[in-house]
Amino acid sequence: MSLPQPLPLEEAQQRLLALVEPLPIQHVDVEGALGRYLAAPLLARRTNPGADTSAMDGYAVRSDDLDGPWRVVGESAAGHPCERTIRAGEAARISTGAALPPGSDTVILQEDVSREGDQVSLTGELPRPANKHIRLKGMDVAEGHEILRAGIRLGPAQVALAISAGHRHVPVRRMPRIAILDSGDELASSVEDCASHQIPASNGAMLAAMAAALPCETIRLGPVADDIDALTQALSRAEDADFIVTSGGASVGDHDLLRPALERWGARIDFWRVAIKPGKPLLVANRTSGGRRQLVLGLPGNPVSSHVTAYLFLLPMIRRFLGATEAMPRRIRTTLGAPVGANGARRTFLRAHWDGEIVIPNALQDSGALSPLAASNVLIDRPAHSPAAQAGDSVVVFLLQNGGVA
Repeated sequence: MSLPQPLPLEEAQQRLLALVEPLPIQHVDVEGALGRYLAAPLLARRTNPGADTSAMDGYAVRSDDLDGPWRVVGESAAGHPCERTIRAGEAARISTGAALPPGSDTVILQEDVSREGDQVSLTGELPRPANKHIRLKGMDVAEGHEILRAGIRLGPAQVALAISAGHRHVPVRRMPRIAILDSGDELASSVEDCASHQIPASNGAMLAAMAAALPCETIRLGPVADDIDALTQALSRAEDADFIVTSGGASVGDHDLLRPALERWGARIDFWRVAIKPGKPLLVANRTSGGRRQLVLGLPGNPVSSHVTAYLFLLPMIRRFLGATEAMPRRIRTTLGAPVGANGARRTFLRAHWDGEIVIPNALQDSGALSPLAASNVLIDRPAHSPAAQAGDSVVVFLLQNGGVA
């Protein structure tokens, strides 16, 4: 069989994401939207703050009457405004977060005055400018203005902002339904009943855990034996899934039966093989049935290869279904703390640990070894044909935490 030339990473990612259509919009309670992506720009429904408010405890006075002394004629507390208009020679006690009384436009800090009875005198400094300690109306958001752009992920601060701006519900994309299928005769479904010639089926659990970092629904279809009938039957149980992610069976061995099983199921191969290490035998296919298209992402069976390709393809794919503006993981530049050898013809991702200043690659880089992966928090990105690098050299890394995005 003539094998296709492996695609460069970015081309393969772009081809995959071009197949993904964001899912339908639904409106959900803003407090339940944490981790979702906004499906439309969010406009403020109210102005915040809704009035000029004090940023400090002190006394509210007029800016044209700063000599003092002043007579205290009222008090404004947070949630309990003073309705009296402040005139020359008058002041109101004011608390942090309280609205300024009518007529006042200056807050003098309580530590800059002395008070005897209802008389207040200046003993310290006046605020410069006069509104230094005032949060002006609309300082944070103004009604009708865009506060959050479409495609942004809703974290705790974004949820708080949406509520502050008057939103009880927000538009998001429906969560994708993902079917996860791991295959291989060597996989044991039970860790308690695993013979020496078998390995526990960990890839399905790993991929489900990676997907769980994003809002989605997952179903498990494996492990499935290396049998074309069993694989086809498992695929047929994923009719309701938006897409299927498989692990194993996508290479060129006699027992790699994913491609013929997909073809029997009615899927068409979009591309196969990517010029990366680990993870070369990655496969993307799609199937149209009843006017509905399903995508298939076929990952390698070696656990590290499966993890790296899930990081580079599965997570961006889920983000795109969810309507994310930034689907790809972020890269940062840091400093090597140990030498690495020259790279071959494939772009290579080394498992490594980064302490915030330097990055140390793990000694063991075998694609079947999970312990170095579990000890890593970054992937060092080594372009094809990179020369050897020494400690102190600059390198690019992908952060594994949170799938590589904030």
